[in-house]
Amino acid sequence: MIKKLLPFNVMAAALLCGAVNAQEAQNSETPAVPADNGLDLGESGPRVGEQFVKEKSGDWEVSCIKTETDNDPCAMVQIVNGQQGEPIAEVTIGKLPEGGAAVAWANVIVPLETLLQAQLALSIDGAPRKLYNYHHCVPIGCVAQLGLSQGDLDAMKAGSEAVISIVPARAPDQVLQMNMSLSGFTGAFGGLTVNRN
Repeated sequence: MIKKLLPFNVMAAALLCGAVNAQEAQNSETPAVPADNGLDLGESGPRVGEQFVKEKSGDWEVSCIKTETDNDPCAMVQIVNGQQGEPIAEVTIGKLPEGGAAVAWANVIVPLETLLQAQLALSIDGAPRKLYNYHHCVPIGCVAQLGLSQGDLDAMKAGSEAVISIVPARAPDQVLQMNMSLSGFTGAFGGLTVNRN
């Protein structure tokens, strides 16, 4: 049995050496090209239509939606927490074209069980509050669509904190106040472009 295996081992060694010599000769003649064997090497980054965080600025994230071009629409986003640190609202802010009374837009999403008639209140660094109507509700919450004037924007850029107030529908005699950080606001807003789509 050993005699039968020996010729096979010798033949295999000879074939292996021949293959190595042929490969070395080929390598000396032409540069090595990695073979992909038709395999998908994958892509990095988000797919078209996916939302992704482009950058962080203080307590704000610049969130974009991937498009087929390099002109991805972006807005700045912050999750606003309650007194016990639980997430209650989401604030999204974007730039508007110049020439209107509002220079920026904001969507504030609050819980479904919010008393809509009481309106959403916003105060920047203790200044008198502004009241905004709710626009509509979706399965995840109710949305107030705010138009921010240049004065509002300047106050946010110079400020340190804003307070968003809502009234719970189950407790109409109470006001729920949430602190919205303005840390990083100027940098995040400065990196936005007007979405023309």
